[in-house]
Amino acid sequence: MGIDVPWPRPGTLRTSLALAGAGFRRWATYRQAMLAGAFTNTIFGFLRCSVMLAVAGGAGGVAAGYRGPQLVTYVWVGQGLLAVVQLWGWTELADRVRTGDVQSDLLRPIHPVLTYLTADLGRAAFAMCTRFAAPLVVGALAFQLYVPHRLTTYPLALVSVLAATVVSFGVRYLVNLSAFWLLDIRGVLVAWLLCANVLTGLYFPLAFLPGWVQPILWYGTPFPSILQAPVDVLVERGSEAHQLSILAVQLGWAAAVLALAVLVQRRAERGLVVQGG
Repeated sequence: MGIDVPWPRPGTLRTSLALAGAGFRRWATYRQAMLAGAFTNTIFGFLRCSVMLAVAGGAGGVAAGYRGPQLVTYVWVGQGLLAVVQLWGWTELADRVRTGDVQSDLLRPIHPVLTYLTADLGRAAFAMCTRFAAPLVVGALAFQLYVPHRLTTYPLALVSVLAATVVSFGVRYLVNLSAFWLLDIRGVLVAWLLCANVLTGLYFPLAFLPGWVQPILWYGTPFPSILQAPVDVLVERGSEAHQLSILAVQLGWAAAVLALAVLVQRRAERGLVVQGG
C-alpha cells in the first residue's frame, strides 16, 4: 500500500504560504530570545573556532581535508545553522498531544505534517535572516572565512540548507509523534539530543572519524544531512560532483523522513480513534 504524501495542491498552496508567513511573524516577535541566542552562539563560535584552528595547526595546516579557513567557516556557519535547523528543544506537537489540543490539528483541511512543515519553514526563514547572519558577520570580522570559488556553490548551499531544515523537521516530528504512545517523550527527546549533538557534525567534522564509520552515518542515518552536509557544500570540500552527491543524499533523507512521518501520523490517528472509543 502506498503512502499518500501531503504535497500542497493548488487549492492549499495559498494556505501553505500563509502558514509559512505566520511562522515567520510568530518567531519575529521573540526579539529578546533571538538576540540572546545569537549572542550565545557567537560566544561558543569563538571557543569552537579556537579549538579547530589548534587542531589544524597541530596537523600541519590541514585536518581531515579541511584547511584553516574552511574549518573557520565550518564553525561559524554551523553556529548559524543551529537555529535554522532548530537542532534542539521542539516539543510543540507532543505538548498538544498530551493536552488533547491535537484533535483540532486533525480537523484542519491540511495534513498535520504539511501544516507543521510550512510553519517550520517560515521559522527557519526568520532564523536565516537573524540567528544565521549575526554569528557569520562576527566570524567574518574576527577570522578569515573561506569564500567559495565556484559560483554554483551558492545555489547548491541554499538548496542544501533547505533540505537540512526539512530533514531536521522530519526527525523532530517523529520524536514528537512518540507522544501518541508514550505521552511523556523526555526519554526519546534526550536520545535525539545526544545523537543530534554528536552525529550531525556539531562537535567536530565527521571526517575526523574513522573511514569505515563515515558511510554508515551518511547513508544509514539522517544526522549528517542536518548540519554536516550544508557546511561541506559551502566550504567546497571536494569537487562539484561531490557536492551534488551530498545534496542527493540529503534529498533522499528528506523524502524518507517525511514519508515516514506521514505513515506514523496515520498509525497515531488510528490509535487515537481507538483510545477515544
